[in-house]
Formats: sequence, C-alpha cells, structure tokens
Amino acid sequence: MLAVESINLFYGAAQALRGVSVSATAGRVTCVLGRNGVGKSSLLRAIIGHQPIAAGRIIWNGEDVSKLSPHARAKRGIAYVPQGREIFPLLSVKENLETGYAPVRRADRFVPDEIFDLFPVLKDMMGRRGGDLSGGQQQQLAIGRALVTRPKLLVLDEPTEGIQPSIIKDIGRAIEYLRSKGDMAIVLVEQYFEFARDLADDFAVLDRGAVVLAGDKASMVEKDVRRHMSV
Repeated sequence: MLAVESINLFYGAAQALRGVSVSATAGRVTCVLGRNGVGKSSLLRAIIGHQPIAAGRIIWNGEDVSKLSPHARAKRGIAYVPQGREIFPLLSVKENLETGYAPVRRADRFVPDEIFDLFPVLKDMMGRRGGDLSGGQQQQLAIGRALVTRPKLLVLDEPTEGIQPSIIKDIGRAIEYLRSKGDMAIVLVEQYFEFARDLADDFAVLDRGAVVLAGDKASMVEKDVRRHMSV
C-alpha cells in the first residue's frame, strides 16, 4: 500500500535522507530503527508531507502523493502520531479527539467506540484538559486522535518514549489489534528494540540517512540491528 522509493531529503544544505526506500502493507507493521539523528523522523515527515523530498517518490495506494499537502494525505487515510505527542494542553480530551474530524466526511465525525475499548482511560477523562494527563495518557490520546481519522496508514514516531511500562504494554496490544484487523498498514519508528522486535513484521535500519539493513522479521539478525542502535 505504501512504497517510499529512493527518496532524498534536505534541510538547507544538510542531507537527512539518502536514497531511502521503505514499504508498508495492510495487516503488517514496518519498524524503522536506528540511533538518534539518523533520519528516522525525517522519513516519517516525508511520508506525511511535513517535509518536501528532493528526489524519489512516495506512492500510496498506487498514487504518487509526493507533492500533496499533509491535509490531502490525511484525507487519503494517512495518520500521524508525532514524537512528543503534541496534544493540545488547554483542550479537553474530548476536544483533542475531535480535532481528528478535519479530514473525514461529516457522517464519520464521531469518536469510534473502538478507541475507548483500546484505551478505556480516555473515556473516563473526556472532560479533563489534555495538559493535565500523564505522559502515558497523553500518548494514548495522541494515538486515539489519529484513529479518529479512520486511517489506512498509521505512522507512529517513538510512541514508547518517556512512557511507563504498563502503558507501553497497552500501546503494544493496541498496535497488535490494529494489525490483526488486516486493513491498516503501520509504520513504527522506535528506539526501544524489544518493543519493535516483538511487533515488527518487516524492518528497516537507518544509519547516516540511508537504509543499511532491511527485511522481514525472519531475516532479522538481532546483533546486527543492535549494533546500528547502540551509541
């Protein structure tokens, strides 16, 4: 469903991505791994349209979306859970979830019960301000907000960062459930190797802006991947 083909990305004169190719398929989780600063978040920003690419193509469901705006990509079913969560601290949980209505048709502008099944704490805190939630609860809210858009591609940037172990397990179970439905492709950037290893169907390891290892889970050699993740 998603094919990132040999993309280059620059910030001014600095090249962040060098001929990067990654794919993602419905019913599978593609994990993007690597040290800090090797281009993982830049890859996600390219996929969702937050940063233009200088070369290559991004194909989504057979359409070249490389030049489309983030909003146009969201309307095509691409949703993003950013690093650091970026929820609206002064809006309530309910209002934060409702910001996900923007790219969906009017008939779908409601919060699916599935989100509360995955993250029951959100239902209990609908009136509470987003900024009053714990880091783990904010992460659940950020994922819930993305799911409100009814995505077919869910892009997550380090969802375990700064999160307590019990909520990491909840997030892992949620990703497993979304994969099991079979109609959503998932791209996950992660620093926590064990979390990524347990979820990955396919993986790509970045180093200095290029893919240095890639394949399916069966071909993953843990020591080689860890070598590219250690400082």
